[in-house]
Amino acid sequence: MDGDREAVGLALDEAVLALATDDVPVGAVVLDRSGAVIGRGHNLREATGDPLAHAEVVALQDAAAALGGWRLDGCTLVVTLEPCTMCAGAALAARVGRIVFGAWDEKAGAVGSVLDVVRDRRPATGVEVVAGVRAEECAAVLRAFFEARRGPEVTPAHG
Repeated sequence: MDGDREAVGLALDEAVLALATDDVPVGAVVLDRSGAVIGRGHNLREATGDPLAHAEVVALQDAAAALGGWRLDGCTLVVTLEPCTMCAGAALAARVGRIVFGAWDEKAGAVGSVLDVVRDRRPATGVEVVAGVRAEECAAVLRAFFEARRGPEVTPAHG
């Protein structure tokens, strides 16, 4: 979908903001049913010292504040990297209906690679997942970040 590509572009813009505080460059946006951005976030763990300040959580909190409540029914979480277990759980708790992400996270991903928290049949959530949107662009941002710090042998983990 072209809308998904554009939304991942907005998440990429957020990811770049994380670099200013030396955080892992992961970005996220939350879209309402009409496709309007109602939440934005990027990793802020280094900036805030908060272990929960992953891009997805920040964006979900921003969206909830914009809507005046925690239920994000019908909303879409768009993120540059496959959400980890915590972030996938946060999306479920917020009742997000759709998750779109760019790069796969083969170390900590919980939306299809290592685990698949949101499509586990036990909670019967019905979350739609669209994976791999602009994956190479998203992965390139992460690769550049980690190569600059540790060398080319290290692959990115969630954040």
